[in-house]
Amino acid sequence: MIKEKTPFQLLILMAIAMPLSFASWMTLLNNFTIEVAQFTGQEIGLLQSVREIPGFLAFTAIFILALLHEQRFALISLLLLAVGVLATPFFPSTLGLLFTTFVMSVGFHYFETLNQSLKWQWLKKEQAAQQMGKLIAVGSLCSLAVYSFIWVADNLLQLNYTQIYLATAGTALLLVLYMILAFPMFSTPIEQHKKIILKKKYWLYYALTFMSGARRQIFVVFAGFMMVEKFGYDIGDIAMLYLINHLFNFFFAERIGAWIGRVGERRALMIEYIGLALVFSGYALVNDPYAAATLYVVDHLFFAMAIAMKTYFQKIAEPEDMAATAAVSFTINHIAAVVIPVVFGAIWLVSPAMVFLLGTSMAVTSLVLSRFIPYNPNPENRVDFYLFNKPIPKDA
Repeated sequence: MIKEKTPFQLLILMAIAMPLSFASWMTLLNNFTIEVAQFTGQEIGLLQSVREIPGFLAFTAIFILALLHEQRFALISLLLLAVGVLATPFFPSTLGLLFTTFVMSVGFHYFETLNQSLKWQWLKKEQAAQQMGKLIAVGSLCSLAVYSFIWVADNLLQLNYTQIYLATAGTALLLVLYMILAFPMFSTPIEQHKKIILKKKYWLYYALTFMSGARRQIFVVFAGFMMVEKFGYDIGDIAMLYLINHLFNFFFAERIGAWIGRVGERRALMIEYIGLALVFSGYALVNDPYAAATLYVVDHLFFAMAIAMKTYFQKIAEPEDMAATAAVSFTINHIAAVVIPVVFGAIWLVSPAMVFLLGTSMAVTSLVLSRFIPYNPNPENRVDFYLFNKPIPKDA
């Protein structure tokens, strides 16, 4: 007897399909742009800024949701992501990569917006942190498979870029087609707003989201680029780093989610931002390739703790605001992301260390903001204005 398909099963398949495309794109990007397209720090900064433009425009998802079912829109976005990655090796020039990157990014950012909205709506608050951790673990397991394949393809099979892209993104394309054909359209518990929602009462979540987008660029754009440019990491080395990162996520992401559920969002985010400040400062000073790799792995591990920011919003938000806020918050997340890569790319040409020290200042700013999160956030208790010396409640 065939079991009934559930929304959580669909979320799991989405968590598999996304890294099949995006993990291969990220792993190959720096080596492909340097070896084939002859990029410098300035071109990679421009490329990453173009990649973030669709994220900045993520709020437009709200208008498309007036025409498309949210689930169908998410699957179409995944399809677009796979197509953009699949086309990447066929356009090995600056303009060509800007175009394929933009197409890929439209799919990626719309999908991430909708995926977050669906998780907020489909997952119960009591289980959300742990289930989000499980979804991260599933995505990491898929990423592990991608990175392992890329390492084998480069070191043993001697496959070229085109063959690797076709294998990974092509598989993602087939999986998305299966989800479109095999799953019914699931309903959402509460009818969502089909207009832009920007509410004063969510200001702390918006501020944390903005700083998260700023700091993310340090890892996504410049930490990986440093590994290739400064320390000479090849495709296999980068794939191995990514494999280690996601191996940690596979084993610890669900546990981290459960831990956040126990200790609360305030404590979890404070620990994350203190750790990030230390990591970014380390990037500025490191001269040993193994020490740099260690910092890179630790940096990536902190991404799993960002679950706390998402569950914080889920606890304080009105149910009908989920989809609209997911779209708006993704745009807020990418305001800095559009500007930072190209501006910091110019700074990189003068002082790579300064880029990472600026990242340290971002982490410290986020730490201050995290002090405003209540110990027990809920719709009546969204912000705690005591930065220091407030006693911890007995039930915290």
